[in-house]
Amino acid sequence: MGDVNQVQGKLPLLPLRGLAVFPNTTVCIDVGRDRSLAALEAAMEGERHILLVAQRNVNCEQPERADLYTMGTVARVRHVMPASDDVMRLVCEGESRALLLDMTDENHHWMGSYVSVESDMVGDEDELIGYAERAKSLFTLLARTRGHVSGEMVQMVESETNPGTLADVIAANSLRKVQDKQEILECRNVLLRLQLLCRMLREEGELARIEHEIEEKTKANVDEHQREYYLREQLKIVQEELGDDETARIDEMRSRLEKSKMNDEAREKTRREIDRLAGMPTGTPEQAVCENYIDWMLDMPWGVETAGKIDVAKARKVLEADHYGLEKVKERILEFLAVRCLNQKGDSPILCLVGPPGTGKTSIARSVAEELNKKYVRICLGGVRDEAEIRGHRKTYVGAMPGRIITGLRQAGVKNPLMLLDEIDKVSNDYKGDTFSALLEVLDSEQNVRFRDHYVEIPVDLSEVLFIATANTTETIPRPLLDRMEIIEVNSYTQNEKFHIAKEHLLPKELKKNGLSVTRKREKNGQARGMLVDFGD
Repeated sequence: MGDVNQVQGKLPLLPLRGLAVFPNTTVCIDVGRDRSLAALEAAMEGERHILLVAQRNVNCEQPERADLYTMGTVARVRHVMPASDDVMRLVCEGESRALLLDMTDENHHWMGSYVSVESDMVGDEDELIGYAERAKSLFTLLARTRGHVSGEMVQMVESETNPGTLADVIAANSLRKVQDKQEILECRNVLLRLQLLCRMLREEGELARIEHEIEEKTKANVDEHQREYYLREQLKIVQEELGDDETARIDEMRSRLEKSKMNDEAREKTRREIDRLAGMPTGTPEQAVCENYIDWMLDMPWGVETAGKIDVAKARKVLEADHYGLEKVKERILEFLAVRCLNQKGDSPILCLVGPPGTGKTSIARSVAEELNKKYVRICLGGVRDEAEIRGHRKTYVGAMPGRIITGLRQAGVKNPLMLLDEIDKVSNDYKGDTFSALLEVLDSEQNVRFRDHYVEIPVDLSEVLFIATANTTETIPRPLLDRMEIIEVNSYTQNEKFHIAKEHLLPKELKKNGLSVTRKREKNGQARGMLVDFGD
C-alpha cells in the first residue's frame, strides 16, 4: 500500500453491497439498512463526509470488520432524497482513498477509523503516458461495443490528463465485477494501476464482443420470426377477405385426426403432414400434394368394421335362389360360412373360383358378402401389368394415388370388407415391376398384416379383409401365388342346367327389363301348363 501520510480520524461508515466507489467520481447509492441510515444521518449532521467501504459478501446484513475490504473511499454527500418509504438515495462524490483501520459501534451506526492514502507516481513518464493512451483507446472501443456509455463520458475520459484520475474514472465506468474494481482501488502505484486496468479492459472488451455477437444473432432470429409471424397474420386476413380461410381447413383436419381411430404410427405421420401443410405458402404445388395425402389418411377406415351373425340356413336359401346347380361349389361355400360362424376371428382362406366365363363366379362372391354382412368391393385385375396398380405410386410423383387395394378399403369404408379380385389370371408383368409379387404380399396372411402401400407409406393391416379371387384358368397364375389360394372349380353347365337357368332366371330378368309381366296358365289340377306374357293395354 505504501506509506500513509496522516491520520484523518473517524467518519460514519457506510458498508456497500455490490459497489466500489473511486475518488474523483460521483455515484448514487440507495441506503435502506437501519445502521446505514443512521450513519447517513450522522454524516449529514456533521461536515457531510462519510467513509464508503465495499463488503466482501453482498448477502451479509450485519457486516463486521472482517466482512469489509481494507481500502475504501472518503466521499462528500451532495444530495439526499427519498427513493421509497424505507430507502434513501444519496448522491456523493469520492475525494480520496482511505485505509480502514478499525470500526466501532456508536449510536446504532458504525464509525470507521481510517488514514488517507495518496497515489504513487513512481515510474517512467513515457511508459505512464503510453499506458494512459492505451487505456483511453480500450475504453472507447469498449464503449462503442457495449453502446450504453454516454458520449459525454467518452469525451471526459479523452480529455483527462491526470493518469491516476483517468484510471479511477475508467475503472468506475467500465469494470463490472466489484472484485476487479476493488483491485484497482487498492493499487496505489499509478503505473501498475494502468497496467492492471489495460489487462482488465482487454478482457471486458473480448467479453463484450462475444455478447454483442450473440445479441445480434438472437436479434436476427427474433426479427425473422416476427417477420414471419406478421406475414402469416397478413396472409390470414387476405385469405379471410377472399373467402379462402386455410386456417379453418387446418383446424378441421386436426379435429378429424383427433376423432380418428388410426394407430399411433399413422397418427404421428398425419400430424406431421398437417403441420407441414400449415407452414406452406398458399397456392404451391406441394400444398395440393400434401392436402391430398392428408385426406387419404383421414378417409381410411382405421378401426371401422362391420359385424353380424351368420345364418347358414338362410345362406343356403340365398345360394339356391340365386344360383342353379353348382352343388359342390355351394357346399364348399356353406362349409366356409359354417367355419366363420364358429370362429369369427380365425384366418380366412383365400378362395379362388376357377371356371369358364358366365358360370356365376362373381355373383357367388356377392352372395357370400351379403350373408357375411360385409361390404363388397370388386377389383378387376384384367390387363393389370403395373406393380403400382397394387402398391400405389410414391406421393412425390405428379398425380400419385394409392394402389387398388387401399382404394378398395377406402371405398368400402371398413377394414374388413369382402374384396373380390376378379380375373386374377389375366395379370401380366412388364418392365414396371412384378405384379404377381405384389399380389403375393396382399394374399399371404403372414405378410399382409403390415402391407405397405407406396403412397400411404404406413403399414396397413389387411388380415381382416376376406379375399375371394376369380379366374378362368390356373395355368397363368404363378405357383407361389396359387399355393396361397384354395381352388374351387366352377364347371360349365349342362344343357338341362342351361335350360332351367334360362327359364327360371334369365327370362324373368329380361321380361322385367323390358317392362313385361308374367302370368302362369294352370289347369284344373293346378299343374302349370305354360306361360302367358301380358303386354298391358
